[in-house]
Amino acid sequence: MELEAIARIENAYTSKFGVPRQSGLVEEVVSRIVFEPAYRAAEALRGLEDFTHLWLIWGFHEARREGWSPTVRPPRLGGNVRIGVFATRSPYRPNGLGLSSVRLCGIEKAGEKGWTLLVAGADLMNGTPIYDIKPYLPSADCHPEASGGFTDAHEKRRVRVRIPDGEAAKMPAENLRALRRVLEEDPRPAYQEDPDRVYAFEFAGQTVRFSVRDGELRVLEIREPAAGRG
Repeated sequence: MELEAIARIENAYTSKFGVPRQSGLVEEVVSRIVFEPAYRAAEALRGLEDFTHLWLIWGFHEARREGWSPTVRPPRLGGNVRIGVFATRSPYRPNGLGLSSVRLCGIEKAGEKGWTLLVAGADLMNGTPIYDIKPYLPSADCHPEASGGFTDAHEKRRVRVRIPDGEAAKMPAENLRALRRVLEEDPRPAYQEDPDRVYAFEFAGQTVRFSVRDGELRVLEIREPAAGRG
C-alpha cells in the first residue's frame, strides 16, 4: 500500500530542535493544517466541528534512514540504553509514521488554501506531511489506568525560563508566549547537562540562542536568521 499525503502542517516549528517531544505539551502554539489540492473538499470536513480533539497520522519526513533497527536508544534513558523500537516513539521506525492527538481550535477558510484546520498542541515540524485525520473519541481513546512503561520511572525535566527584556522585545507577544512554553519543556536532549553549552534553534522565523544552568534556561539572543536561511 502506498501512502499519499492529504495535507501538510504550517506552524512556528521551522527546525526539528525545539519541537515538543509529545503532542499536547505546548498548546500555546497553534498550527494550521492545509489540505493538498486533491483533498480540499468542504464535504470531507462535514461534522468535524462537533469534535474537540483529533488524531493526526503523519510522516517523519526529516528523519529518514536506510533500513531499520529493532532497537533504539531513547533520549529519556540517557541515550545509551537500547529499547525495542516498538516500545518507543522514536522516529526511526520501519514505516516512519507518527501519531498525535491535537485540540481542534477551528475550521477556517484561508484564501487559495481552501478550508483549513487550526489545531493546538501539535508536535509536528512545519511542512510535515499528514496522511490521515480521525476524530478523537474519549469513550474509546482515553485510558486513565494505562501504564507508561519505562517513561513512568523517569521524571520529565522542566526548567525555569528567563528572557531578558531586550531580547523579548524582538519577538511579537503571541510568539513570545509560545516560545516560553516551548522552552519550559527543556528542548535539550535528556542526556545533555553542560551548563557552558550554547544551544540554538529557529522558532517563528527567528533564531533563539540559550544556555541552561542550575535549572534555569536563559535566552541569550533572539535574532533574524542569517542571510540565505529561513
